[in-house]
Amino acid sequence: MAILITLIVVAVVVLLLVFWVIGMYNGLARARLRVREAWSGIDVQLKRRSSLIPNLVETVKGYAAHEKETLENVTRARAQLDNAKSPHEAAQADNILQGTLRSLFAVAEAYPDLKADQNFRELQRELTDTEDKIAYARQFYNTNVGNYNEKIATIPSSIIAGMFNFTPDEFYEAEETAREDVTVSFSTP
Repeated sequence: MAILITLIVVAVVVLLLVFWVIGMYNGLARARLRVREAWSGIDVQLKRRSSLIPNLVETVKGYAAHEKETLENVTRARAQLDNAKSPHEAAQADNILQGTLRSLFAVAEAYPDLKADQNFRELQRELTDTEDKIAYARQFYNTNVGNYNEKIATIPSSIIAGMFNFTPDEFYEAEETAREDVTVSFSTP
């Protein structure tokens, strides 16, 4: 009878341990999925912005054709963002694109007719709206990455994370150059 009670206690302990591992694993898996979902929100907004850029470049070309280098930089940065394969690559490309867009809007300041153009103003408004959505999506993503990384780093879930190869994700951060003001000098038109 004592052996039977011991076996039942051991079985209950093992069963509780199995359920605990499953619960921890599922919690980590859900956190990782929330990070992926949050990334997809950023990706959607980056693609939306990317689709606005060719129209913006064409509009600016009509008024400021001799600003070829700025327009080429914007186009190149957009292509780099479109070809990014990971959140880290996308963040780097996005930082470059933001800088080139600031330069493009600085160029537009030198052309009053362009600033008054209805199409340009509408594109600028849509781009500003998209930038706000990107900022929100970045914040949502970084919150989910923080929660996920915290689960991976803290005991007892770190034990399960190590056993099942859960690895930390990177935050979506602006590079130092993206935080700086853009300096633009205008040549005489």
